[in-house]
Amino acid sequence: WIKKSISPEQMHMVKNLGEPGLKFGSREIRLYPNGRFAAHVLGGTTFGEQGVNEAETSIIGEAGIEFTFEGYLSKSENKALALSIDIPIQSIIEKVLENGIHVMNAKGGSAVLMDVNNGQILALTSLPDFDPNFRPRAIIKGDPSASPLFNRAAQGLYELGSTLKIFTAAQALDENLASVDTTINIKGPMSLGRFRVTDHHYLGEELTLSDVIVRSSNIGTARIAGMIGGPQQKRFLKKFGLLDVTGVELPEASRAAPQFPKRWSKISTATISYGHGISITPLHLASAYCAIVNGGRRVLPTLIKSNESRSSSAIISHDTSIKLQNMLRDVVKTGTAKGANLIDYEIGGKTGTAEKVNFDKPGYIKDKVITTFAAAFPMSQPKYVLVVTLDEPEDWSTDKPERTAGWTAVPVATEIVRRIAPVLGLEPDSMPTGRKTASARANLFQGEE
Repeated sequence: WIKKSISPEQMHMVKNLGEPGLKFGSREIRLYPNGRFAAHVLGGTTFGEQGVNEAETSIIGEAGIEFTFEGYLSKSENKALALSIDIPIQSIIEKVLENGIHVMNAKGGSAVLMDVNNGQILALTSLPDFDPNFRPRAIIKGDPSASPLFNRAAQGLYELGSTLKIFTAAQALDENLASVDTTINIKGPMSLGRFRVTDHHYLGEELTLSDVIVRSSNIGTARIAGMIGGPQQKRFLKKFGLLDVTGVELPEASRAAPQFPKRWSKISTATISYGHGISITPLHLASAYCAIVNGGRRVLPTLIKSNESRSSSAIISHDTSIKLQNMLRDVVKTGTAKGANLIDYEIGGKTGTAEKVNFDKPGYIKDKVITTFAAAFPMSQPKYVLVVTLDEPEDWSTDKPERTAGWTAVPVATEIVRRIAPVLGLEPDSMPTGRKTASARANLFQGEE
């Protein structure tokens, strides 16, 4: 076999050589007419093994859905495999995220949109991406995230910062350790041996539990975690699926087991309460947030379209879920995500900014962060969770670089919601309580409708 595939024009030229020793064999190929669209979901294929006398006509899934369902897809008598991906929604999110990465000077990013009631993934995007028709070679050495093949949404393990604070509040409320109005001491710094917990800004000396989340106090969250205790915290996070693989139908995700300390010490309990010392994927976070806002039922993420819900029994009470929904809404109205306070659609969510872990050696990279906004909408009756994560963003719209999630991930996620909400059939809020985002930020995404 001289060449694995040739075009009709090349075949015609070879025939015109008149060489009787050259023959042609037919083989199956799979084309991706939409190019890079949903590349990390589809994955791509390669040819079967090729011998001296014959070549397998079948194609083999190399990654993504193509790999997971290779056996099913290779049987022509089977029905088409219907995915939960919504083509218009996926397309919009890819375009807005790509532009947002450019505007925020980020290295890359991801976005996941899930139905909170059945776990179906309507969009899953990782950028930079690739064209499955011309799948690049995998990186053998170095940081795997440097490759466009790397799936940041379902494969990338990151410390997602303050987005995890909502689970600390959830446990305190659900186990009756505190109410939303319980006063929490946030006087700092908080000392744990030689380790000190501090807040990004001075927030006073005490806050209610609700305001600890709204104003994103590390000290307050750590003190709540101290009330809970390490073993109980670990058990609670496991109920949300934050300590196990997601189970989504992607081979890359099966290797993305969350990373956390083997010894769950008091310091670990404190740092994990505000999203440090534990690394999960954005898909983990999206799935867990579904349970936070859907009334308390855990749903399992899936890429397969089905009328059946992949949900389990309640892991927190409906009452707790309502209280958490109100907190997430207040984060947008008066807290760290005010830029998401759209006039037409009520968004709730939590920001997270975490120093980036150094790939080459232990520790963190100075001035390099992962920013995340975990959003739910519409908050009157949450239907969708959107998680947007940016890698090493820097907003230079002011006189100094802004790296926090409120400046970077929030405007990107907000623009996504603004564009996909009408496509999802969501009616604009008849009694708006929000405001339009700053015109300067809205203009960042013009020309990408």
